[in-house]
Amino acid sequence: MINIHKKENKLPLPPGNLGLPIIGETISFLNDPNFAENRQKKYGNVFKTNLFGSPTIIMIGAEANRFIFSTENNNFVGKWPESFSTLLGPASVSIQTGSIHQSRRKLLSQAFQPRALASYIPSIVEITNSYLQKWENLGQLTWYPEIRKYTFHVACKLLVGTDTTNDPHFAELFEEWFQGLFTLPIRLPGTKFSKALKSREQLLLKIENIILQRQKQPSSEQDALGLFLNAKDEDGSSLSVDELKDQILNLLFAGHEALTSALSSFCLLLAQNPEILAAARKEQEKIICTDMLTSVHLKEMTYLDQILKEVLRFIPPVFGGFREVIQTCEFNGYQLPQGWSILYEVGKTNQDETIYKDAQKFDPERFSIERKEDKSKPFSYVSFGGGMRECLGKEFAKLEMKILATFLLRGYEWELLPGQNLDLKMIPTPKPRDGLKVVFRSINQN
Repeated sequence: MINIHKKENKLPLPPGNLGLPIIGETISFLNDPNFAENRQKKYGNVFKTNLFGSPTIIMIGAEANRFIFSTENNNFVGKWPESFSTLLGPASVSIQTGSIHQSRRKLLSQAFQPRALASYIPSIVEITNSYLQKWENLGQLTWYPEIRKYTFHVACKLLVGTDTTNDPHFAELFEEWFQGLFTLPIRLPGTKFSKALKSREQLLLKIENIILQRQKQPSSEQDALGLFLNAKDEDGSSLSVDELKDQILNLLFAGHEALTSALSSFCLLLAQNPEILAAARKEQEKIICTDMLTSVHLKEMTYLDQILKEVLRFIPPVFGGFREVIQTCEFNGYQLPQGWSILYEVGKTNQDETIYKDAQKFDPERFSIERKEDKSKPFSYVSFGGGMRECLGKEFAKLEMKILATFLLRGYEWELLPGQNLDLKMIPTPKPRDGLKVVFRSINQN
């Protein structure tokens, strides 16, 4: 055993800078959109830093992803910064590890099977049309916060079975809770983290009331909560109320924040690429949909699939995923010490020039049957993560994106207002700094 440790200790740590005591390089990570790119140029695809109070090794590229995902539970377990894990709660599937994570993931996945997803379509369509009408009436708007309201409305309706218009305080509490997720976990009064903790308590109380009400009066409506209340694991056990609360809060976050970013990126990129927008509209013209939109119609939209996949490659809504090293190991000649954090980086992986031709160009054709650039190397496209911790609700996210995109392409046009700052603020999810200001109108108005 001693010899093994001596051998391991001979391996160098990755290059890099741990930054200031305690806070490390957290401030730069949160505020500098080129944080990973600048360090990749200086140190390569593997480098050390210190984020959220923990020494961290950032790893970029398909090979690094393959190593991390394939040795899950042997070398690594899921781990997020303390602020994030505390606010999501110990029972959240994002925080759980090992066999508990796997069993809970399997149970929760029932809400994202094809049959369940198909049952959500009418509700998504109804909410989508109400927001499109609202945006048309506004005519000119800052779109990003409106898209946030839209995705939160859909998430609450289909994941919790509640209507946000009936309880605006729920959305306010959620926003304050969200603001503390990626901060230093300082519990002093007035800090974002401290405010978020109080909001979490109130959110959980509201969610508990919804759960208890549903247990007394089961609803015939199709939503994830209904499925969770009836779900049982292989041992016949159900989710407790306390566990359900954490799981629902986790799904609200996942089904809202990243999706808002992805949808606003879709709207931005199509406005900036009118030839791709025109091609997407042509595909829609070929698909006859006189009645309710169905899964069959959506499957025919293969070019729209390519566009959405390229949106998620070009501006991935999630910057990466954290792991904890549970056994000192080696990657590319560097030591990854036990107890350190690992962050696999999505953005630079998705822009690997050896995988993606002209990676800085927005080009949906790269995902065509002829090119399939992402298939050349496993884990070179990781917008939804990978391995056993791949995004649980990715098909739900893709469905909601596709429905809103379909209605936008079929009935509306939007134009970016001049003079706004379209640079992206990257953490926690990418968004245009001025909120995406547009003129929005029905195509029929012209």
